Amino acid sequence: MSSRLPVLPERAARRSLRARFAAGPVGRAVVVFDVRVFRALRVTPAAQPAVQRFSALGEHAACWIALGAAGAALDRERRPRWLKALAIVGLAYAINVALKGVVRRKRPLIADLPALIATPTKLSFPSSHATSSFAAARAYAALMPGAPLYAVAAAMAVSRVALGVHFPSDILVGAALGTAIGSAGR
Repeated sequence: MSSRLPVLPERAARRSLRARFAAGPVGRAVVVFDVRVFRALRVTPAAQPAVQRFSALGEHAACWIALGAAGAALDRERRPRWLKALAIVGLAYAINVALKGVVRRKRPLIADLPALIATPTKLSFPSSHATSSFAAARAYAALMPGAPLYAVAAAMAVSRVALGVHFPSDILVGAALGTAIGSAGR
């Protein structure tokens, strides 16, 4: 891939990518990585509706909050642990929203790869879907099998890149942040 920046339709998005590109070798490497993986993970038209529906389950951590609430309601013996894990998921989401407001990285706006799903804000870093999903996987894995939780968390995070609303670095940082916060819920 050449070191040229992708064509972006919005000035703010161009400035954001240009600033990261000009940030030295590490910034350039992140931009090149982000754009390459962003293009490689693009969802096919046939899979788009299913990926959109799946991704929508993670809006505002809804599926993870529902799982924690169900666990607390159905597992009376471990209810306090479920409630603690559920609170951690809510905390992870809140911390993520606050971080987005500080960092203010714009969502990807690559001309030939438009977003395939609407988003509540224009801010992308770190990914709330990745943060809340990995926080839930980490916190709930103390209460149920972890492998399926992490598989769903990873799929949820990757769905955001496939739909064109996050760069890969958004989800990688979100996953790390969520895992760290989720550890407090164990």
